Order: sequence, then structure tokens, then C-alpha cells
Amino acid sequence: MFAHCKNKYLWLITQMRWKSVFLTFLLLASFAKAQVITKSFGTGANSFTMDFVTVSNPGNRADTAGSPNPVGAVDYVYNIGRYEVSHDMVIKATAAGSLGIGMQDMTFWTTAAANGLNRPATGITWLEAATFVNWLNTSSGYSAAYKFGSDGLFRLWLPSDPGYNSRNQFRNSNANYFIPNVDEWYKAAFYDPNKNGGSGGYWKYSTGSDAEPTPVENGSFQGTMVYKGQYAPADINDAGGFSPYGTMAQGGNVKEWIETAADGLNDVPGEDKGSRGGAWGSNAADVAATAYGGAWQTWDWPDQGFRVAMIPEPSTFSLLTAIMGGLVAFRLRK
Repeated sequence: MFAHCKNKYLWLITQMRWKSVFLTFLLLASFAKAQVITKSFGTGANSFTMDFVTVSNPGNRADTAGSPNPVGAVDYVYNIGRYEVSHDMVIKATAAGSLGIGMQDMTFWTTAAANGLNRPATGITWLEAATFVNWLNTSSGYSAAYKFGSDGLFRLWLPSDPGYNSRNQFRNSNANYFIPNVDEWYKAAFYDPNKNGGSGGYWKYSTGSDAEPTPVENGSFQGTMVYKGQYAPADINDAGGFSPYGTMAQGGNVKEWIETAADGLNDVPGEDKGSRGGAWGSNAADVAATAYGGAWQTWDWPDQGFRVAMIPEPSTFSLLTAIMGGLVAFRLRK
């Protein structure tokens, strides 16, 4: 009888320990999903940080009601900039890496009210955005994402190049930072894994709603957006409500370059590049999921900016999963 009670007691202790581990697992998993990843670049006076959020739920279905059609299906986890790239980031990267992106490129057509250091970097060509992203990679010990010849012209990666990807000849697969392609950008803006009772789905606007956003000059209240005749873009971290994944201003504030060519195939170096998101003066149709445009890669319009994406790093969730796996293996061996 004593042995029986002792065994029952040990069993109860074991169950309590497992429940404790399980609750810790759920808590940390929730934290990992919501966390913001901050990366540092440059040194001294030219140092700055960028915040990224994780876009998980790999293997999500594509949206057949957006543009292009279908769009938004991504079969891997990635991180994307929580905010648009700012003037300050481009200025400091240009100084640190001698990138040749002049301040006049960002301010030529832009009103003085839009030229604050924390405003989005407008007047940026797609080629300049690619140059900035390349510096993020090379200054951090990674391969450049985009290939430029000795003449300064954009090139395709070739089969003989390390990191060549036949499905995307623009982006080197050994790079850590990149301009998001059309599916990566679209998913981060419009997909919500909790929609439709947890089965996932897409919203019409990047504020996580099918209702037209409330126009504002700035702020971060949910359901708001910097668009509809505003005087200028807002600071990158004060530019409207967040998407379900936690990005700001994928609708309104400024239009954003995407990596994907306007025809959807990254196979001709000089072709037009895609642009999404609308700007501070755009109407509701321009910021909706059905709005998709393109422009010459050398255009430097005053309402055109960009954001950066990156390959995910091991998260608290994945580390805890490994620990849990080790605990299970340990108990099975006992």
C-alpha cells in the first residue's frame, strides 16, 4: 500500500511539472509571436537601428480577391520591417558605406514638412533602395542581395554565382536582408491568421479591416491611416494603425517599392519594378489590397519609399521547442 501511494504521489508531481512546463511553453510561445526584433547597423555617428516583426504561418493560402491574382501565399517564415525606412537611416548608411545616395534625391520634390529625419525616405529609386539593402548585408557580414556590374547597372545573378536562385534571379539566396517581394509584402499587410475562426484570411486594408480606414495626419490608433489629402507623410513610427502582424503604414504614408518586377517575373534586369501601399494623398482605392502599380526602377518620386525584410533568426519559440523535445526524449529514455 505504501509503495502504491508513493508511486501515485510521484505520478502527481510529474503531472504538475509537465503542466508547469506546458504553461511556460504557451507563455513564451505567445511572447515569441509578438516580439519585435531590433537590428543595429553602422557605428558611431552613423549608427541606427531597424525594427522587424515576424510573419509566421507558413503555407498560408493565396488571396484570389487581391491584385495580382493570386497573391500572398508564402511557404516560409520571414521578418519584415515594422516601419518604413527613414531619411535618417539612408543618410547614415550613405555616409558609412559611401553609397552615393544624395540628400537631394530624397528632398527634391518634397515639402519641407516631409523632410524630417524620422520621416520615410522618399524620392528613393528602386536601385537606390537595392543599394541600401546591399549595404545592410555586406556591413553585417552577409552576401549582397542584388547584383550591380562595374558600370553600376543592375544585373541578374547567374548560375555560376554563389547564392543563385533560378526562381528569383534578382535576389541572392545567401543575403540576409532584402526588399520584400510581392507575396511577402502582401501577406504582411493583409493576411490575418486569426481571421475566419483561426483558419486565416485576408483583409481589404492593411489596418486589419474591410472597413475604410479613418484618415489622420499621424498617430497609431487602430483603424487609422495617413492618406486622403494629408499635407505630408508622418514619422515612420507614428503613421497609423498596425496590420495583424504588427507592421505600420503598409497603407498610406508613402508608396513602397517591392522586389518583384511589374510583370511578376524577376528575369529582366532593366524592367519596371512593382510598387504598393498608396501615400499620404491617396484615396481608399489606392491603399486597398486590389491596388497594385509599378514604375521605372530609376524613378525617384516624392511619395515613393520602401521597407526592408530579412531572414528570421532562432526565436524564443523555436528554442523552447528544442528544449521541450529534449525533455521528451529524456523522459522516454528513463
